[in-house]
Amino acid sequence: MKKLQGVIGLFLVIGLLVFATSCDDEKDLSENEIPNEITTYVATHFPTNNIVRVTQDKDGLKLSYDVILSGNIKLEFNRQREITDIDSNSQLPDSVIPQAIRDYVSENYPDNFVTDWEIEDNHQQVGLNNDIDLEFTMDGEFIRVDF
Repeated sequence: MKKLQGVIGLFLVIGLLVFATSCDDEKDLSENEIPNEITTYVATHFPTNNIVRVTQDKDGLKLSYDVILSGNIKLEFNRQREITDIDSNSQLPDSVIPQAIRDYVSENYPDNFVTDWEIEDNHQQVGLNNDIDLEFTMDGEFIRVDF
């Protein structure tokens, strides 16, 4: 009986994995389909950049929005349409970087600027134009240099 239960359990796990991977879906959104929270965020923080492309990405149960702006700026928003990742080759606007992090960077890296910002698990990470990555708590307290 235990062997039969184990086999049934294995089939259930395999079935769930097949279902989850078959739910992966990417969809390019038209201008009218882009959520207002995203267009407002872009207009507020990147007023000189145009939205080039927005992709809604469903990966199993995870939903996100990938946004490409002119100037090769990439944004990612979560299911709640909150910003979670910003990647750029140029300096990010001050308005997208928490004040405590901006203060830390200007004090400790006065010749550098932030080009990337991301929320990872329970901390924030920024990338500087000198390829140094810094980790901070969600409150903006410095944790460490991330090599």
